[in-house]
Amino acid sequence: MPAPVLVLNESTKRETGSKVYHANIQASKAVADIIRTTLGPRSMLKMLLDASGGIVLTNDGNAILRELDVAHPAAKMMLELSRTQDEEVGDGTTSVIILAGEMLYVAEPFLEKLFHPTVICRAFAKALEDSLAVLEQVAFPIDVSDREMLLNIVRSCIGTKFTSRFGTLIADLAIDSVNMVAIDLGNGLKEIDVKKYIKVEKIPGGQLEESKVLKGVMFNKDVVAPGKMRRRIVSPRIVLLDCPIEYKKGENMTNAELMNEEDWSTLLKLEEEYIQTMCSQIVKFKPDVVITEKGLSDLASHYFSKAGVSAIRRIRKTDNNRIARACGATIVNRPEELQESDVGTGAGLFEVQKIGDEFFTFITDCKDPKACTILLRGASKDVLNEVERNLHDAMGVARNVIRDAKLLPGGGATEMVVSAALKKKASSIEGVEQWPYKAAAQAFEVIPRTLAQNCGVNVIRTMTALQAKHADENNANVGIEGHTGKITDMKEAGVWDSFGVKAQTFKTAIEAACMLLRIDDIVSGIKKKQTGPKAKTPKTQIEDDKDVDSEQAIPE
Repeated sequence: MPAPVLVLNESTKRETGSKVYHANIQASKAVADIIRTTLGPRSMLKMLLDASGGIVLTNDGNAILRELDVAHPAAKMMLELSRTQDEEVGDGTTSVIILAGEMLYVAEPFLEKLFHPTVICRAFAKALEDSLAVLEQVAFPIDVSDREMLLNIVRSCIGTKFTSRFGTLIADLAIDSVNMVAIDLGNGLKEIDVKKYIKVEKIPGGQLEESKVLKGVMFNKDVVAPGKMRRRIVSPRIVLLDCPIEYKKGENMTNAELMNEEDWSTLLKLEEEYIQTMCSQIVKFKPDVVITEKGLSDLASHYFSKAGVSAIRRIRKTDNNRIARACGATIVNRPEELQESDVGTGAGLFEVQKIGDEFFTFITDCKDPKACTILLRGASKDVLNEVERNLHDAMGVARNVIRDAKLLPGGGATEMVVSAALKKKASSIEGVEQWPYKAAAQAFEVIPRTLAQNCGVNVIRTMTALQAKHADENNANVGIEGHTGKITDMKEAGVWDSFGVKAQTFKTAIEAACMLLRIDDIVSGIKKKQTGPKAKTPKTQIEDDKDVDSEQAIPE
């Protein structure tokens, strides 16, 4: 008998076939089980301790998974899902993981019956296509200008979160800020950049009710020369620069040899004149506030305070962009290129306030600002961090609804409609694909089932009653009321989901499940660095006199 041929290195670990499928499914299910209890209004919180000893208290799926350190490659892919969902639509991070985990769970029996993964994936892809078609049918358009309706949607999004007890406060903040930064591009398209133009400023202290959306921007800076410069200016003229207002130093080492004593004073005078020219070029446009991203010398500060101009230096680029959008100014690179049109006149008030121990500059009451700051107050840092996460989700939902004004019933009603429609269609599918297709239809029920579980009601009874209701197509809006676990009409309860979030959840979850199912080989330990006797020995190091340890240097 011939000896076995070794192709892979001995240090390489390789798993193939059914072992891989089961390992991947177990890993994905483990990740889904971690955050299963954080779905719905009766959700539990998770307390995570990070490496530096800090505490994260949250029930936001993405925030929990972001803090986890997992070893299994399939579990890492699941974490990636919630991050993608968070970046794309800002909400539904928990649902996407639970749904993907369930999709893999229902595929397991078929793999045991030796179904080929490609067949299962084909059935899942078909189910996804049909489920998106059902979503289109169930969805209905709304009027974005109807604030009451918008409030309902955003509230049902954050009803599952920590801040739901503060009523409409967070929903109001989200809707006001998103409406403020929306830019109409024509053809019914809107550009809403939440990340760039909405800044969330968290200041511990005060009450959460004091949080507000500023019609303008605020940042953590004070004027350069307090006492000499004004800290409150009504309807200011604002100039924004991104160049230093100080004497230019030589690019490389510059040596100047001076023969006469007067030359030294001439040199100093030239420096002063250079700064004076720069300041006069700015002052001739009669600005009230000059803000620069770079440095501002003491001399320049003196000239500005003499001219009655308040100056702020070393501001962040992102803050500068927001100020430009809020007050209509243009950021200028060189003072000599300044024009009247670059001066921002849209702000109603410039004010420096002291909150706690720090000074904050407010540029508020702007006319039609296209950037804003949300000021959050709260008891502690942990509370503020959680409020900010909830606010991020709320803004994501508000943005999606304003962009694509279509709604779906919440509370697991949409998933039940999709499930019922797919079950009905399953009988018309030919061949073995029918069974995985049916299983996919069953998997959608995981969302209402989890909602019922988290309410603590009898899950089997509730689900059976809900399935019975959905057997009749007229009950499309019937779902589970998240607080009590009772079966209710979601239209009357006012619980809605954004179409964009739901569609993205389905797409991400099913596509990820298909991808994990198609993995049949895991090879680890590829090209590891050599260890043991074969490894090269490092070159002997020769110690200098400086490196010699004093104790070792003493002779025996």
